[in-house]
Amino acid sequence: EEEEEEEEGEREEMDREEVGEEERKEDGEKEREELLEKEKEEGLLEEKKEKDLLEEDDEEEGEEKRKRGEVKEEESKKGQENEEEKEKDDEEKERDQEEEMKEEEGEKEEEKEGEKEKEEEVEGEKEEEVEEEVEEEKVEEEEEKKVEEEEVEEEEEEEEE
Repeated sequence: EEEEEEEEGEREEMDREEVGEEERKEDGEKEREELLEKEKEEGLLEEKKEKDLLEEDDEEEGEEKRKRGEVKEEESKKGQENEEEKEKDDEEKERDQEEEMKEEEGEKEEEKEGEKEKEEEVEGEKEEEVEEEVEEEKVEEEEEKKVEEEEVEEEEEEEEE
């Protein structure tokens, strides 16, 4: 009976180990699927194939060790990705700022040109007004001269009469 109990205990332990190993395999497969999706997006499929080959070779010997290594590698990749992402964001911000500055400079230039045009218009209008005033004065002077000449002529005619 003791031998049977011992054998049964060993069988149960083996069953538990098998169940645990199956759970680990299922967990590993889920992790692998998630990693595959990420790596497809990031163009790291080649590395994944190499990892899969290594995983198959290592499975019997050191599954836990390999998993720890994967976690570290994933963290390293995430760190690297985050760094690359940050660099991209920084570059994009810089480009946006440069673009914004260029737009602002362009707007300022347009504003300056608009102001210049307005000033030139105002100056042109002033010049036109001055010219018109000068013309009017000339016309008035000529009219006054005519009136004076007519008066002088009338006076002369009166004197002659």
